Amino acid sequence: MSEEKEMTAPNVSIGVDTEQSSIKQTTNSIPNRDVNFNPFDEFFKKIDPSYMKTVTMQELYQDIYSKKPPVIEGLLYQGTYLFVGSPKIGKSFFMAQLAYHVSTGTPLWDYPVKKGTVLYLALEDDYRRLQERMYRMFGTDSTENLYFSVSSKPLGNGLTDQLSGFIREHPDTTLVIIDTLQKIREVDSDSYSYAKDYEIINQLKQFSDSWGICLLLVHHTRKQKSSDNFDMISGTNGLLGCADGAFMLYKETRTSNKATLEISGRDQQDQKIHLIRDEEKLCWNFEKAETEL
Repeated sequence: MSEEKEMTAPNVSIGVDTEQSSIKQTTNSIPNRDVNFNPFDEFFKKIDPSYMKTVTMQELYQDIYSKKPPVIEGLLYQGTYLFVGSPKIGKSFFMAQLAYHVSTGTPLWDYPVKKGTVLYLALEDDYRRLQERMYRMFGTDSTENLYFSVSSKPLGNGLTDQLSGFIREHPDTTLVIIDTLQKIREVDSDSYSYAKDYEIINQLKQFSDSWGICLLLVHHTRKQKSSDNFDMISGTNGLLGCADGAFMLYKETRTSNKATLEISGRDQQDQKIHLIRDEEKLCWNFEKAETEL
């Protein structure tokens, strides 16, 4: 036994010497290295759960960050957005219009559109109603890039897995519409709080960012009036606080065929778009726009 130890000991020593020599060569090869630099310190920093990664101002300026590509130039970008309006104002018709234009690559009014596959979760409809709506708006014109579903699992209980499966099957997906947000909220989310609302949008935002898509969430307004229209979003400010932006569709009177679309977001200018509804096809047509300078 002692002979075996004597035979193996030199091999271990050689291995250690070789490893130390390799580390020394690596550290010596670092240009302009600090004399106090220790590669092990950097390694242990990265595996330390309390370590916070930071960048200097110089590093911030040196890196190149790409902008989020638009789904609809000047209107809709990658990320998670709210589309809000009072019940029965025409939100679902607007969603159908958006979905069709993106899936066909047809410009929406004067806004260029990036063509891609669209998934429209029409969770307050059935297929018969969808069929009637799409036929009235677009006639027999159809597209293979627009998919519908009238049911889904709730958020936190399978929804993101379902959406991930769809995107893997259709890697050119650019837009997912969820109509409505309330339909995918967990059953125990009846009590609203800023933290709960923020976390709901945060989960969806993490999903849209990870896949590089636009996630558009249809939602309702509350009855109380406000000088700021975006304060009328049902729920707390946590929804808008976490979202990348919001669209607010409203009318001066419910019977009017005119509406205003207010837009506020991180990647575009705040603007108001005045719309008029085609009474025959029920599509929204552009009238004029106001952009905040």
